Amino acid sequence: MAAVAILFFLFTTQSVWEAKNETITFFLFLAGMILVGIASLGRMWCSLYIAGYKDDKLVTDGPYSLCRNPLYFFSMIGVLGIGCATETFTFPIVFIILFALYYPFVIKSEERRLGQLFGEAFDQYTKKIPAFFPKFSTFSEPVNYLVKPAVYRNHMFSALWFVWIVGILEVIEGLREIGLLSSLWSLY
Repeated sequence: MAAVAILFFLFTTQSVWEAKNETITFFLFLAGMILVGIASLGRMWCSLYIAGYKDDKLVTDGPYSLCRNPLYFFSMIGVLGIGCATETFTFPIVFIILFALYYPFVIKSEERRLGQLFGEAFDQYTKKIPAFFPKFSTFSEPVNYLVKPAVYRNHMFSALWFVWIVGILEVIEGLREIGLLSSLWSLY
């Protein structure tokens, strides 16, 4: 339901700043693109380690040595980036609130499952590594790591959905500019 509401507002609103201050829209879009880039690269980095191993072994290296849920952390950065790419302040705030309301439940469910799968090893991991926000002093990375290319390739595409959404936002903005789509209201 939230996704339908978000899509509705993305298609029917425009940024107040487009008419008032192009500098603000430029910097919001730039911030959005930087955050989307970080999120996409971060999710690909996470996928490099987890792809094909999610239920077979407890992954604790690379991004998983910084926090237990780096995919979700990078997703939060991506959601914030998409919000900024709307060139409003409203969407980033709403997206972060929705993320904060939904993902703690997802994380708790995932961690219960990992606790059941990996028992004591997961308990020890939770004592050292924070759940969500990275702790850079715990970073560890192996010299070599076996990657399953076919699985990783599939995960790479899911890491790029942030970029695709920004592309859709640009198409919507282009349709408005040529008069094929109109806005019902403007947001800050």
